[in-house]
Amino acid sequence: MQAGTAAKRLQAQDDVHRMFQVEASQRGLLGRLRRYGWPTLRYLTQTEVHTYAFSVAANSILSLCPLIVLLLTLVRRVFHSPQMYNVVLQLLRDYLPSNQDFVIRNLQFLASVRGRGQLLSLAMLFITSTGIFLPLEVALNSIWGFTRNRSYLMNAMMSVVLAIACGSLALLSIYLTAQNLRILGLAIGDQNFVFRGVGFVVMKAFAIVTTIAIYFLIYWILPHGKVPVRAVLPAAITTGLLSEAAKYLYILLLPWLNFREVYGPFAVSVTLIFWSFWSGMLLLGGAYLSAAEHADRVEAQQATAE
Repeated sequence: MQAGTAAKRLQAQDDVHRMFQVEASQRGLLGRLRRYGWPTLRYLTQTEVHTYAFSVAANSILSLCPLIVLLLTLVRRVFHSPQMYNVVLQLLRDYLPSNQDFVIRNLQFLASVRGRGQLLSLAMLFITSTGIFLPLEVALNSIWGFTRNRSYLMNAMMSVVLAIACGSLALLSIYLTAQNLRILGLAIGDQNFVFRGVGFVVMKAFAIVTTIAIYFLIYWILPHGKVPVRAVLPAAITTGLLSEAAKYLYILLLPWLNFREVYGPFAVSVTLIFWSFWSGMLLLGGAYLSAAEHADRVEAQQATAE
């Protein structure tokens, strides 16, 4: 395997990073930032990276509504669990950067209507998942130096597998959160501020773990080649935590961005698209970082062997 070809190429073009070379035994968080921070930022300024991120953002918005409709339908009509239904709404309220009440109200209406809507949502989810994972595969293959991409049919099959896996992880997280909240409510009651505070922490903990697991699956399974678990697990953890922090930073910046003044009634969609774009950039930045570190690790092992 040609470990981190794109990462190595960018690093070789810039001599600035040589100032920050330190021994492997001395590398901590600060050393890693000095070694890989600037090359990662340079990678994220490339035009094709922005193209991939915008493609992921557009298809993420198209897949969001079908995903939530299916989750609400499953927990209401299959699991018959009001607790899980409320957890989905709370997670959605926490995930959306703005206009939560408007979006949630309309998604609840769509999920409550009996008919072909749920089947169409499932079909749309599988179609839009290809639009998410196809550009991501091309980007990850470039980062890791894999020269061949999957065929369209194979990528579509992989996209369906990843969509099912991510949906299953989300459903498992919702179930575990609901069960823990139920037990907590039996222990201390559910009509006090302690329950609300601890319940929020429990919900966030399961949500963050699920986000990290989804990032790990994407980093590990999606590239068309063998990627070591050791290389991508730290990147998945870092990216998952950074995406959570970045969401709250984005929420703080929204009043200054003032999308409603520019886009009027389309401000909700624009807000979600921009957030999905930055999430895609974070995902690709984490992948680049993991490939760059792995490339250095392989070179160090080869040098030691010689």
